[in-house]
Amino acid sequence: MLIPGASWMTVDPKWAPEAAMSEAKRFTRIAADGAGGSIFQDDEIALDTPLAVVGMPPMHAGAIPAASAAVYLEVDMSGGYPHPASHPAPQKQWVVMLRGVIEVEVTDGSRRTFGPGDLFRAEDTEGTGHITRLVGDPPFDVLVLPG
Repeated sequence: MLIPGASWMTVDPKWAPEAAMSEAKRFTRIAADGAGGSIFQDDEIALDTPLAVVGMPPMHAGAIPAASAAVYLEVDMSGGYPHPASHPAPQKQWVVMLRGVIEVEVTDGSRRTFGPGDLFRAEDTEGTGHITRLVGDPPFDVLVLPG
């Protein structure tokens, strides 16, 4: 049996995950606030598909909608760039932090820090957007999933 969207993953139907695992992956949504600014919203992706893969421990999967291919970015904000500068997201996109730590500030001054393994969704494609700051040494690496 193959997992939809993951042709590389073959499932062993005899091995169903029984371990106590998370039922959802929490993420932060950076959304437009309707007044030309941005806000944080807490949300989650349901991990509602139990998987059993030969040679792997029990897993749960959740779908992350994406309109096109993922993009890997390595960002070095140390080169004298005019930051922090407010900017909207170029498109609605999922961002998975791989390396480094960033701080994101939205219009009301609220700030959140994201590091390796964190997931957020940038949806503030209009208005002033948000400010992204590097925390610590550059660079930071992210995986961007448009959609």
